[in-house]
Amino acid sequence: MTNNWKRVFAIIWTGQLFSTLSSSVVSFAVIFWLSVQTGSAEVLAFATLASLLPQLVFGLFTGVLVDRWDRKRTMIVADLYIAALTSVMAVLFYFGATDIELIYLLLALRSIGSAFHMPAMEASVPLLAPATELMRVAGVNNMIFSVSTIAAPAIAAIFVSTLSMTWVLMFDVIGALIACGSLLFVVIPNPGDKTNGGGVPGNVDILDEKDMADDGHIAEVSTRGIRAEFRRFFWELNQGLHEIIKRPGLMWMFVFTIFASLAMVPVSTLFPLMTLSHFAGDTYKMSMVEIAWGVGMLIGGGLMSLPRFKFNKILLINAMYVILGLTFVFSGFLPSEGFYLFVSFTLFGGIAGAIFWGAFTVLLQMSLDSAVLGRVFSIHNSLIMIPAMLSLIATGYIADSIGISNTFIISGFVLVLIGIISNFIPSIKKMAQL
Repeated sequence: MTNNWKRVFAIIWTGQLFSTLSSSVVSFAVIFWLSVQTGSAEVLAFATLASLLPQLVFGLFTGVLVDRWDRKRTMIVADLYIAALTSVMAVLFYFGATDIELIYLLLALRSIGSAFHMPAMEASVPLLAPATELMRVAGVNNMIFSVSTIAAPAIAAIFVSTLSMTWVLMFDVIGALIACGSLLFVVIPNPGDKTNGGGVPGNVDILDEKDMADDGHIAEVSTRGIRAEFRRFFWELNQGLHEIIKRPGLMWMFVFTIFASLAMVPVSTLFPLMTLSHFAGDTYKMSMVEIAWGVGMLIGGGLMSLPRFKFNKILLINAMYVILGLTFVFSGFLPSEGFYLFVSFTLFGGIAGAIFWGAFTVLLQMSLDSAVLGRVFSIHNSLIMIPAMLSLIATGYIADSIGISNTFIISGFVLVLIGIISNFIPSIKKMAQL
């Protein structure tokens, strides 16, 4: 652990701010462009699925590679990969070859890079900062994300209206290059694999020089090598799952975040429709709600970054479930003239959401060995995406069948129940006492 961790993070955060902001701007710009060009909700839904599905599928496996590889190089290569695909998209726009199917494909391919970058970044944090400062680090990370949430829609709208999409997309390339450049100035240590004393499972074949020297067995050895690599790969993936399962309290926390994702995604998708239909709002009021959530996340991240923000992580997570759920419930019961109360509840929801995800991330970083964190984060990110995608697909049906306000109320009560029930799970209570 380096003593100058604050300087290291200042360098990394500078690059990540540009990268996160530029990626968010481009994401909103593509959404705006698709909205203007097609006016189709189905097209937007497919674009969202194209951006999420690869992270779900590849995320189950990328963690193994992240834990094997140099994490700094992994982040740099992932950023450059995303930048290269964005450049291809920019060239297509320049020549007018903007088929919707090609955009879907490029969005999906870009998403694969994120499946590597996110767990590599999250798994690197405890290698750079003292354990006592992880909550502050998570707070600053949330602040960076919230700044992007607040600024990106406005910047994207200005760019799309004043620049060609080619130059808008190149903004993401510049952000990625800045992020890669910042990483070149820091050293990120790589943990040794301690899941099995640094060894390999007993049933994995190790090819020795004698195997390689046997005449007539090159094809057989090659096949054995591939089989051995597959066995080792899935053994390492299983080790990541085992690290979660052997800690019952942590396993329950995983389960609850999956159910929480199932409850939160319909609400997050319906925020614009809640503003338009229930409160008879317009584009200006829709932007107010989005900004309120972003400002809430900024405040939540700021609170977490304070040196005196020292609370029990388990109790904090459960409390944020309840607070976030109550903001949804209260929003659902608001009359049509209660828009500004809705904005206020959204602000508090953003605060609770930022603190919840920050505390949960720190809980994983403090509970698990750094050697398996890449696997654990990638598995978790994939698992919460499964219900998120199901909710995304079913959101239209849910809103039409039970109503937007009722969706807020039901989802809110689910989150409140999760927060309450979690306090009574013995293994979680035991974790809270540590």
